[in-house]
Amino acid sequence: MRLAGRSALVTGASRGIGADVARALAAEGARVALVARTAPALQALASEIGLGAFAAPADLADAAQLHRATDVVTATLGGAPDIVVNNAGVFALASIVDTSEAMFRDAVQTNLVAPFMMVHAFLAAMRERGHGHIVTLGSIADRAVFPGNAAYAPAKHGVRALHEVLRLELRGTGVRATLISPGPVDTELWDAHLAGPDAATLPPRESMLAPSAVAAAVLYAVTQPGAVNVDELRLSRS
Repeated sequence: MRLAGRSALVTGASRGIGADVARALAAEGARVALVARTAPALQALASEIGLGAFAAPADLADAAQLHRATDVVTATLGGAPDIVVNNAGVFALASIVDTSEAMFRDAVQTNLVAPFMMVHAFLAAMRERGHGHIVTLGSIADRAVFPGNAAYAPAKHGVRALHEVLRLELRGTGVRATLISPGPVDTELWDAHLAGPDAATLPPRESMLAPSAVAAAVLYAVTQPGAVNVDELRLSRS
C-alpha cells in the first residue's frame, strides 16, 4: 500500500479517467476526496473504494461551488490533500466560426481556470509543510492543434503553460508537479461526437487508450521516491 496514510483529491471523479484514477489511488491506500457535478455517482464510488473516501460535489465552472468543495475537502482532511489530480474537463468539437462565446468560455473555465483555482486553494499549505503533488491531466491537444478544436486546444495549451510555471516555481520546495498528456481516451466524452456527423474524421474507439492506462500513469508519477519528479508523461496507444 504505497499511499497508505496519504490523501488525494480527484476532480472529474464521477466517471471515466477520474473514476479510474480514484480507484487506483485508493487501491494503494490513499483516502480520496471525489469532486464532480453528480453527487449520486460520487457517493456510489466512495462506497465502492472505501478507505474514508468521500464526495465533495461541485460544478467546477462555478467559482462559488468550487470554493465550497475545497473548503469541505480541507475541513474533512484537516488540511490540504497530499495529492491533487486536476482531471475534470469538457470537450467540444466545433470550428472557430461555429464556436460560440459561451462554448469558448465554458472550455476555458473548466479546463484552465478551475485547475488554476484548485492549485491556488492548496499550494500555499503544501509549500508550508514541504510536500505535496499536483498532477495535471493535459492532452495531445496541449502541444498539437486540430481542426475543430477552437476552444479545447487553447484551453489545454493554457493548462500546459500553467503546469510549466508551477514546475519552475516548485523546484526545491518538496512539492512536485506532473503533467500527463494522453492521446484519445475511450470515455463518455466521445459518445455524442462518434454518433454525429464528425464520426468519420475521429479515431475509432478501438484505437483509443483505456482510462485505466491513464490512471496507471498517475499512480506511477505519485509513487516515485520523494527526490524524483516526473515532469511529464505523454501517452499513446501502442
